[in-house]
Amino acid sequence: MNIVTRFSTTALLGLSASSSLFAADHELSLMLDWFVNPNHGPIVIAQEKGYFAEQGLDVTIQEPADPSMPPKLVAAGKVDMAISYQPTLTIDVAAGLPLIRSATLIATPLNTLMVMDDSKIESPADLKGKKIGIAIAGTEEATVGTMLKHHGVMWDEVEIINVGWSLSASLASGKVDAIWGGLRNFETNQLKLENYAATAFFPEEHGVPAYDELVFVANSKTYDKESIQAFNRALEKATTYIVNHPEAAWKEFIAYSPDTLDNELNALAWKDTLTRFALRPAAIDLARYDDYAEFMFEHGIIESLPKAQDYVPNLN
Repeated sequence: MNIVTRFSTTALLGLSASSSLFAADHELSLMLDWFVNPNHGPIVIAQEKGYFAEQGLDVTIQEPADPSMPPKLVAAGKVDMAISYQPTLTIDVAAGLPLIRSATLIATPLNTLMVMDDSKIESPADLKGKKIGIAIAGTEEATVGTMLKHHGVMWDEVEIINVGWSLSASLASGKVDAIWGGLRNFETNQLKLENYAATAFFPEEHGVPAYDELVFVANSKTYDKESIQAFNRALEKATTYIVNHPEAAWKEFIAYSPDTLDNELNALAWKDTLTRFALRPAAIDLARYDDYAEFMFEHGIIESLPKAQDYVPNLN
């Protein structure tokens, strides 16, 4: 069942004529990439502390029943904005979906190639002849393949096993020697809580271009520039608050849904995610997007090469 959390906010009273804030509510629907978790900290804080309301926004936050659907629903005009991933956005745009990147939420990659400390695997070079578990088949030949090649290991010298969503369990049990797709702010902590020590190899340090993990997408044909600008101002204010007051922000974050958010794993993930949030969500780096798109094109992930200027507009 699709879970929808509705929050109604009211416009601020007594705004001066010169104020940049809206005088009336603008409704905006936002679909997350997954259930609410620490990756969504700035969104939750902006909602909980009324920063969206300050900008005259009435934001509806939705959690998807199917995490593959949010950008497709934006493209179809069913929701105004959604959280997606820079690589996914590039794939979608190359396939012709009418999408733009409107802001960045997590400004660094989160995916890692992870091994157990007691495996004696000290670098990707030691994975020759080993088994690597993945959750979803798709881009691993480009990403993991590049990391391996960076250390002299060819793609056909490892065995790829689809373990579904049992990444941590498959690694801890020895079913596989490494996993791809474990997040540096979650899976490492999950294993730690279960008394396992793991080491993560970061793709951007082993030949893979850096990219934005989580981005906001909007419909390129129907997006409202003023609403997006207002949303981004609220998001930036929330991020600044989180960075300056991490403990207070954590308490306000878990108050959003105490039964599901207030646990040890999320507490650890919260601390590890703080440095990943985009301090300037609206800021853009077109070269960064073009570099990663070229990487995807060269590895056959996309068949056409979109230009960043066409789907990463300057909304400032």
